[in-house]
Amino acid sequence: MSASRGDRRRQTAVIASFALGALLLPAAVAHAEPTADEVREEIESLEEEFIELNATYNEAKETYEAAEEKLEGILGDIETAEERVEELSGGVRTLANTAYTGVDLTSPTQLIGATGPEEALEHQADLAYLSEQHQESLSQYVEELEHLESLRTEAEETESSAAEALEEAETATEESEDAISEQEAILADLTAEEQAAATENVSTDSGGGGGGGGATYTGPASGNAQTVLNFAYAQVGKPYVWGGTGPGGYDCSGLTQAAWAQVGVNLPRTTYDQVNAGQRVSWENKQPGDLLFFYGSSPSHVGLYAGDGVMVHASTSSRPIGTVQLSDYYRSNFVAAVRP
Repeated sequence: MSASRGDRRRQTAVIASFALGALLLPAAVAHAEPTADEVREEIESLEEEFIELNATYNEAKETYEAAEEKLEGILGDIETAEERVEELSGGVRTLANTAYTGVDLTSPTQLIGATGPEEALEHQADLAYLSEQHQESLSQYVEELEHLESLRTEAEETESSAAEALEEAETATEESEDAISEQEAILADLTAEEQAAATENVSTDSGGGGGGGGATYTGPASGNAQTVLNFAYAQVGKPYVWGGTGPGGYDCSGLTQAAWAQVGVNLPRTTYDQVNAGQRVSWENKQPGDLLFFYGSSPSHVGLYAGDGVMVHASTSSRPIGTVQLSDYYRSNFVAAVRP
């Protein structure tokens, strides 16, 4: 776990201790209870952590799948190389047997049986040719053995890389569950009014309960952008799915990828790659359909700008796909906008 996550978890512990202190201490010192701003900041911090972990998971999963595909190809190459080595080994065994018997095919004794000078010269020429062929076969055999060994080493390294990526993905999954549990624990101790205040910057409008019934886009987009947003709004209310690419649910980059696929644009899978998949535009010049990226130099969250200060996105597993007003919170965490 990174130092920043450790700091954040210590902050959670502090807030929890404040809350406990409020119950144990006399009313005169109850001011130690965390402020509404502190609770809101903690909720937002947990939200950002979850989103970052999802981006880490997606990248690790991509790495794992690429390594597995590469490994499959390498194993096929190993099979071909083994067959070639077996073919060449027959000639090498013949050479080894000849050397073991001690027969020198180019010695004068072997040439005595020739019926004349011309036949002897032809015999020498044939032997020279055969010697060259044997040397070439031996060289090929050695090269194939080295190639086979190289492939086996590459296979081991690729398999190790896949295992590491899979472990990273599993760790990100476990930590994300912790983050959501912490967020839910904090909110459970608040009144409905306090919950609304704590989540005002990160809550979404999912059309009344997250039943997955979808919503209708009525914003200012046209052309391809309208098709993209029609699709995205039709997903409103569907669940956020960890690593999801649809159709039953999506994560943030899975939703943007699926939406732009409706007009034939093939976006990369992760936010880290999607941020480089088009023309960069400023916050002031964003248009409906643009991808909006948030949190850090390597952004971990993406949504679709719908126009009129609204974004449609999949945020975290604690709430379904929905729309959100682009408040000062999002402006302060904005990294880039991209027009595919």
